[in-house]
Amino acid sequence: MFKPLILMALLAASPTLAQEAEAPMTAQRLAQIVTVLDPDARPAGSAISMTIQDVPVLVVVDVGANRMRAMVPIRRVEGMTQEEMARVMQANFDTALDARYAIANGQLWAVFIHPLRQLERDQLISGLGQTVNIALTYGSLYHGGEMQFGGGDSGDLQRKLLDELLEKGQEI
Repeated sequence: MFKPLILMALLAASPTLAQEAEAPMTAQRLAQIVTVLDPDARPAGSAISMTIQDVPVLVVVDVGANRMRAMVPIRRVEGMTQEEMARVMQANFDTALDARYAIANGQLWAVFIHPLRQLERDQLISGLGQTVNIALTYGSLYHGGEMQFGGGDSGDLQRKLLDELLEKGQEI
């Protein structure tokens, strides 16, 4: 029972195995990461518009509230059936992962929300990829793409986007 705790303590104490701590995320660093992912990203005040796989993404930063939000519009809420509403809520529980479906101003959104300063580079990149994935898979898999139960092709296709974004993000 104590062996896993000892192993974890040894790994944490080892300078070669310990992870380097990242500096707190700032609006400037976030913008730098987003620009690496999409060189055509457009800042506008506290927001940055970017595109990932032809999907428009809006990233909003509120430094004072220590929050960031990445958002992708999916569709108008008007006309959604009770079954569709239930499906997005179910996906929020099991397949959307760190991204979520949300409703605001009559619009269904794919969103990733996180405290800004505590956000790490790979979390941001993964969250952006998951947000795009749940927008792209709305109406079918409703899936963030990180993990998938089963052995079909969908998981590999969705994971490809996340891997591509994480690779691009290594440049920073």
